[in-house]
Amino acid sequence: MPSVDFTLPHWLYWVGLIAFPALAMFMARRAQPQTRTYGVPLGYLILVTGGMLGLHRFYLRSLLGLVYLPIFLLILYANGEERTARNEFSNAINVVRQAERVIERETGRVETAEAGLDELRATAEAAQEGTALQKRRAERALDRAEKAIATGRERLQEANADLLEAQPLAEAAGATRASWSSVARYAFYTILALLVVDALLLPRLVARAREKALADPDEPEMEVDAETAARAAELDPAARKADHEYAQNWIDRLALNAGEFVSYWAVIAVFVYYYEVIVRYVFNAPTNWAHESMYLMFGVQYLIAGSYAMLTESHVRVDIFYAPLTKPKRAWADLFTSIFFFIFAGTLLVTSYIFAMDAIAVPTGNSVVSEWARGNLGFFEMFGALTFSDWTDPNIRWGEISFNEWEVPLWPMKWMMVVGAILLILQGVSKLSKDIRTIARGY
Repeated sequence: MPSVDFTLPHWLYWVGLIAFPALAMFMARRAQPQTRTYGVPLGYLILVTGGMLGLHRFYLRSLLGLVYLPIFLLILYANGEERTARNEFSNAINVVRQAERVIERETGRVETAEAGLDELRATAEAAQEGTALQKRRAERALDRAEKAIATGRERLQEANADLLEAQPLAEAAGATRASWSSVARYAFYTILALLVVDALLLPRLVARAREKALADPDEPEMEVDAETAARAAELDPAARKADHEYAQNWIDRLALNAGEFVSYWAVIAVFVYYYEVIVRYVFNAPTNWAHESMYLMFGVQYLIAGSYAMLTESHVRVDIFYAPLTKPKRAWADLFTSIFFFIFAGTLLVTSYIFAMDAIAVPTGNSVVSEWARGNLGFFEMFGALTFSDWTDPNIRWGEISFNEWEVPLWPMKWMMVVGAILLILQGVSKLSKDIRTIARGY
């Protein structure tokens, strides 16, 4: 298979977390056409992302997408067999190399011992006429030499047997590995050829799908009748409440926008994990950044979305006690529990700020920003000392980095903890003002 060794650049990762949600929010706010139909841009997007499975054909309701599935499954099967053969080849070649090292080492030892054996025998015979100590020493030296020769010959015999057994296995496993690798490669090239053809045909395929949709329109989507909607609203008045209806002030709108912004990161996760699966099982080249980038992203998403969850009342609570209360009594309950909330949120803000500063000031940082975080420079001195290279030189690291090969800077995530705590406290202030207003009005 072709080699895939792409490593996500740090700047592209952090810029993508900002640019993609901003673009998605802009597109979501555009006026939507009254009649939705098949689109060429979406077709190409599906072709690029899911074309190996024929998803672009299924999107256009073409059963020819089934052609892609057996070829893709063949790639997966061939790669699995190739990995098995690679393990067998690795095990066999290790045995061959170890046997060759034993043969090389023991051959020299045996030859050296045999060359000195006659001299040791002569010394032992001459010692028969000497003292008892000389006799014992000569006999022990001769005995050690004879045992070394016997042990060496035994090891050589075992190594030669291992070599004779492992060499054919290594050759067979190598041939099997090369064969399955060729099958996967040509199957992949077949899919690429089909994708190129479909890329050229896609505008016509979209036009044909539109014509078919007009000739045979789909059944209308199921709509909830008025009686069912009224019953659902009676059981849970907030069940069908739109998110924008929660916003009553600028703090609420800030929380709504922050929640919507980070919600689009879930789309990024779909693409990243899809890429990871493809390169792992199709190209046999797992990434060193996909897993870490996503759990960092989800950690930041959890922190930023806290204020949104609080605004839309999505946090877990004991509804068996809370739900039966009237609105003023709920406000009193919220007012009482807000004491514990502000203790938690304040502690989160303080500890997050400490973590964020420490992330910049750790010894791996060698920029002027790190010097400021360590207290070696004043705030304005730090700004005066910043140069363009502090932003572009890859040898300048800003504080804490991850421990794997990717070495992504972790300080942006630590500062997002501070942002999330601030948003949570602001939303707590907004909720507190609403509860006080509800208690004062009595409804």
